[in-house]
Amino acid sequence: MARISLDPPRTMTNRIAARITRRRYGVTLIPGAAIGHNSQVGRSYGIFELMVERWHSLDHVLKDLAVMASAARIGCAWCMDFGYWDSVTNHKVPAEKIRAVPNWRDSDVFTELERLVMDYAEAMTATPPEVTDEQVDRLSAHLSKAQLVELTAIVAVENLRSRINSALGLTAQGFKERCEIPATNGSAGAAGTRGAGTRGAGTRGAGAGAAGSGTAGG
Repeated sequence: MARISLDPPRTMTNRIAARITRRRYGVTLIPGAAIGHNSQVGRSYGIFELMVERWHSLDHVLKDLAVMASAARIGCAWCMDFGYWDSVTNHKVPAEKIRAVPNWRDSDVFTELERLVMDYAEAMTATPPEVTDEQVDRLSAHLSKAQLVELTAIVAVENLRSRINSALGLTAQGFKERCEIPATNGSAGAAGTRGAGTRGAGTRGAGAGAAGSGTAGG
């Protein structure tokens, strides 16, 4: 159960943000509703997430696996739910890979590089961080410096999102089920693809709802 009201002040900014997210995702995203209690935080966070969307050095599959590994390590139910839908629907990451992320060490569906990325994401997410020189060296054999920086940054961003959402008690919103309910006369399929292609990995978490605040200017 959420530890904060999900009914923020009905300011123009919050109304615009809610309308944008409903158009994109079919529902008002609860992280956006939670963060809407503080307009300065919401606006700053929204602008930041819109900039994160523009990071394109690192392959989306690697980025999504890193994000999901971080969210799983922290235990953010909302992030895992929304992230599953976003990865499978928008970025076409195989569903079996996303489902396997929480127990990736025991799975054989991942490439060597994908395993290195998730290992790094978990090490970064630990408190205190447990990243080693050897981990960075192994990644550097596959990634450019720009890609390594982007990987590091997106894991840090997901830590921000997941820790905010977890601390505020935000739970799953039913996005995962959109991917797993077979389409009937096209209706379920439409629900599962609503908003496809409208966001990158960068707006997962509270910023997904606050992104509208960043563009509304208020």
